[in-house]
Amino acid sequence: MESVDLGPRLRAIASLAPENCRVLADIGTDHGYIPAALLLEGRIQRAVAADVGREPLEHARRTAARLGLEDQIDFRLGDGLSVLEPGEADVIVIAGMGGDTISGILEAAPWSRDGALLLLQPMSRAETLRRWLLERGYAVLAERLVQDKGTLYPILTVQGGQTPPAGGVCEADAWGGFLLKRDPLWGLYLEDRILRLRRAASGLTRARDPALAWRRQSFLDIIDELEKRKGEWQSAKGARD
Repeated sequence: MESVDLGPRLRAIASLAPENCRVLADIGTDHGYIPAALLLEGRIQRAVAADVGREPLEHARRTAARLGLEDQIDFRLGDGLSVLEPGEADVIVIAGMGGDTISGILEAAPWSRDGALLLLQPMSRAETLRRWLLERGYAVLAERLVQDKGTLYPILTVQGGQTPPAGGVCEADAWGGFLLKRDPLWGLYLEDRILRLRRAASGLTRARDPALAWRRQSFLDIIDELEKRKGEWQSAKGARD
């Protein structure tokens, strides 16, 4: 029987799709590996594979043809969620893009808050995506980390229907994650976040503009909080071990 080798990152995303999904939409599908794997496993009934580029969509078509799945996947050329009708898919995967790009895709489709389960995997600027989701009334139901070729990637399971926090989003949460405290990779992820923030703060060391000086101090404050969380995580991990 033919199979699809997803690799750690894509496999982790696919594993979060609920059983007996009616329609899964993979936005930015590239080679169409996630919908193909889930169809072969009988986890989903049908799929929509969409991409803004013709060439990636052709790759997905070839994947489906090789596996005999052409009749179970709809291939759609288009930008973001414009390829879907509201309510058409009960699970939507948006992966392999920057957090700001994912935010823009959701912003252009307000109906994405109305019930579909969203599996979001930002390649960068995860803090931007986390902040945006809470400010727009999406609930982060779960988070997990996966390591692939030496890089850590967060995956967020999200659904609409939450009231935005009155006091705004905690920046340490936006950078360090909302629901990662028990993740075995969280310590490494915090180290990476702290390093990125230190670099950003270092670049503003000589800034004379008050706004930039304030920004630098905000980075330093976030670093302090993430260092504290890292210490707590290490203590808890030691107790568990």
